[in-house]
Amino acid sequence: MDAATAVSVVIPTRDDAPQLRTCLALLARQTRPADEIIVVDNSSTDDTADVCAAAGVRRIVVDLPGIPATAAAGFDTASGGIIARLDTDSRPPQDWLERIERTLSAAGPLTAVTGPGDFYGGNRLAGWAGRHLLLDGYFRIVAFLLGHRPVYGSNFALRREVWAGIRDAVVRDNALVHDDLDISYRLRPDMEVIYDPSLRVGVSARPFASWAAFRRRVVMSVVTFDVEFHHEPPLRRRLERMRWRRSHRQDSR
Repeated sequence: MDAATAVSVVIPTRDDAPQLRTCLALLARQTRPADEIIVVDNSSTDDTADVCAAAGVRRIVVDLPGIPATAAAGFDTASGGIIARLDTDSRPPQDWLERIERTLSAAGPLTAVTGPGDFYGGNRLAGWAGRHLLLDGYFRIVAFLLGHRPVYGSNFALRREVWAGIRDAVVRDNALVHDDLDISYRLRPDMEVIYDPSLRVGVSARPFASWAAFRRRVVMSVVTFDVEFHHEPPLRRRLERMRWRRSHRQDSR
C-alpha cells in the first residue's frame, strides 16, 4: 500500500457489535475500497472481536475509557495518507470514500472534509431534533465560535498531516469530551475544514431515544466547551486565525 495515496477508516466502538457488523458491510461495498479499516475496541464484552474477524478488518483494543482515547488511538495507528472516521452506527453510502478521496486529493495537505447526517431508527420527532437541534446547531454555533466549520464525528476525514499537527494537543483522558469538537478546536490557523452538505451518511437517532441519552450529550457538550475554553478562549482563537489569514494574504501578494 502506498501510504501517500492510501485511505484508512477508523471506527471507535464499545459493545455495539450489531451496528458494527452493518457498518463494516457497507464499507465492503464502497466504490473506492478502503486500504485499511481499523476498529478501535474500547474493551467490549460482546462479540465485537468475532465481527471484526469475520469482516477481515484490523482490531486494536484500548482500555482507557471514552471515545477521545479510542478515536485518537485509531488515528495514531492509521497508515493512510487520508484518514476517514465513522461511528459504529454510521451508514456510509457506496461512494462515500470515493468522494472523500476526490475532495482531499484536490485540496491542500492541511485539510479535512466533513458533512452532515440523516437520522434513522427513530420517530419523526427524534429525526427533527437530530437534524435541527443537534446538527444544525452544531455546525452553525460551533462555526461561529471557531471561525470555521467543525468536523462531525460520524462523518469526516482528514489528511494525515492534519493529525500529525494536532495529535499531541487533543484530549485523550476525559471520556466526557466530544472528540470531534476537540479535534475541531485544536486545528491550527493554517488548517482548513471543507464542509460538503451533500456528503451525507446515515446516523442513528439513539441519542434522542430517551431523556437520559439526550441529557448525556448535553452534559458532554458543556464539559467539552469548558475544557476547550480553558485551553484557549474562543475570541483569542478567532483573532489568531484572522491575523494568520491577513498575514498569509499579504505574503502571497
